[in-house]
Amino acid sequence: MKAVCPICPRRCALDEGQLGFCRARINRGGSVICENYGRVTSLALDPIEKKPLRRFRPGSNILSVGSYGCNMDCAYCQNCEISGADETSVGWEDYTPEALVALAERYRSAGNIGLAFTYNEPLVGYEFVLDCAKLAKKSGLSVVLVTNGMILPEPWERLLPYTDAANIDLKAFSAEKYRSLGGEFETVREAILRASGRIHLEVTTLVVPGFSDAEDDLRREAEWLSSLSPEIPLHLSRFFPRHRMRGAAPTPPETVLRLAGIAREYLKYVYTGNL
Repeated sequence: MKAVCPICPRRCALDEGQLGFCRARINRGGSVICENYGRVTSLALDPIEKKPLRRFRPGSNILSVGSYGCNMDCAYCQNCEISGADETSVGWEDYTPEALVALAERYRSAGNIGLAFTYNEPLVGYEFVLDCAKLAKKSGLSVVLVTNGMILPEPWERLLPYTDAANIDLKAFSAEKYRSLGGEFETVREAILRASGRIHLEVTTLVVPGFSDAEDDLRREAEWLSSLSPEIPLHLSRFFPRHRMRGAAPTPPETVLRLAGIAREYLKYVYTGNL
């Protein structure tokens, strides 16, 4: 019996035992669940600024957790080794939510403030993230999401009360460009809109030559973010060749700096990365 995944706008209709586009969600017994539940491929104690979050508890560390899978298909993916992986193509270890939260608590002495779900697209493992977030909040730990924002409103609303901060990728300011990446622009905008004013929110745009480096698009993006709040921090990061764009040239630093200047006409906090 087919079942429709309720997490992202792809709404994959899956036969029993079939994996979704993200390679992390599967139809089991008529319900689509995350097959990657508790499967951790990456684990590191990172500075909070590396997420990047520049205005959420600066100077602290956070235990950062990744799994595998993603519900988009960016030719320039910076973490393709795990975002493009499935259970057979990457190494992983099983963690229960209780074990992961206990590990985060043990790192408090090293300045750890909580758990960050990051590296791959964390929300394809939605049930695990939600279970961990609920436990972390009970323990007084902060919960951070680094996500592409490709999540439907209902699951997003269930997760937001257990989330302290998020950095959402806004990959371009165009429905057409989002379609070229296998994404849905309005879904991501809705996720940003719903998070704004409810949790600490920062936004990142990777400046890719010929794709997300147009001044007019960046101006419209900054103007829209400013309409939500001029205090939303925007990170503009320099692209380096990866994945299917290994033959491309990196973004000229002056391009990032020029776009940052435009963004600062609308937003109070604009940061440049990878320069």
